[in-house]
Amino acid sequence: MLGMGGVGALAALGANGLVSSAESILTSAIGGGEQRIPKLGMGSWITFDVTSASDIEVRRRVLETFFALGGRMVDSSPMYGSSERVIGQCLSSFDQPTPVFSAGKIWIPGAERGVHQVNYSKGLWGIDRFDLMQVHNMVDWQTHLKTLRTWKEQGEVLYSGITTSHGRRHDDLFEVLRREPFDFVQLTYNIYDREAEQRLLPMALEKGISVIANRPFKTGALFSLVEGKPLPGMAKDIACQNWAQFFLKFVVSHPAITCAIPATSQVAHMQQNMAACYGQLPDANMRRQMLAAFQNAL
Repeated sequence: MLGMGGVGALAALGANGLVSSAESILTSAIGGGEQRIPKLGMGSWITFDVTSASDIEVRRRVLETFFALGGRMVDSSPMYGSSERVIGQCLSSFDQPTPVFSAGKIWIPGAERGVHQVNYSKGLWGIDRFDLMQVHNMVDWQTHLKTLRTWKEQGEVLYSGITTSHGRRHDDLFEVLRREPFDFVQLTYNIYDREAEQRLLPMALEKGISVIANRPFKTGALFSLVEGKPLPGMAKDIACQNWAQFFLKFVVSHPAITCAIPATSQVAHMQQNMAACYGQLPDANMRRQMLAAFQNAL
């Protein structure tokens, strides 16, 4: 399925003791159904917005490593500059089709313009359909929900979703999810930004809505907060060897979270991130300990 670069990345990761070849990747059921996806996907905001051949080749290796380590969901948006085009170039460079779970976005007002935008995005990705199509940042969501319903009935998309970012518009999003049948919601959630725990995550859990957590590292700000601080001792109990894995396991262990989508432009960081999708997840008591340890490190 993948070239030797991906296989080599997988072997190297095992050799470093981060992932055992005997381990199975952690997955979540979509909406409580039979289809499952890994608890870590890949975001592309900023990181895949590149144009030079050398930069695109680096992203190809990042994506190849992601797939080699069991990843499936790739998330992007027309908002993200050249990211969709770069993803498409990377996907087309692999010898055989990759097991991508494509998560795209509509980011434009108007039904006709939304349809045109999605069709254009499919061309950039080089795919026949998106697995998940999301209304990005709630732009004209009432209009696009009608389109998504039609597409689902026709098999043009498998799932519909709606997103927010930066922790914004949670009250509006809560009312939308309370009334409308979206399959997925994407929102900001990390060990620092936990407002979604109050209403949105319980609502999603109750209604069987799958949740994608964006900004699991607070756009990198979490690492600045713990710079020079030792990893808490309990991290070894859940197979965390660095703060990245600590932060990711906190996010994906919440019972309402289906997957998190960290973004990176470095193969080494992708290896670190994906290792958090293996091994034991913290239970509720361990999550409380992790939160206390993080707060004590601030």
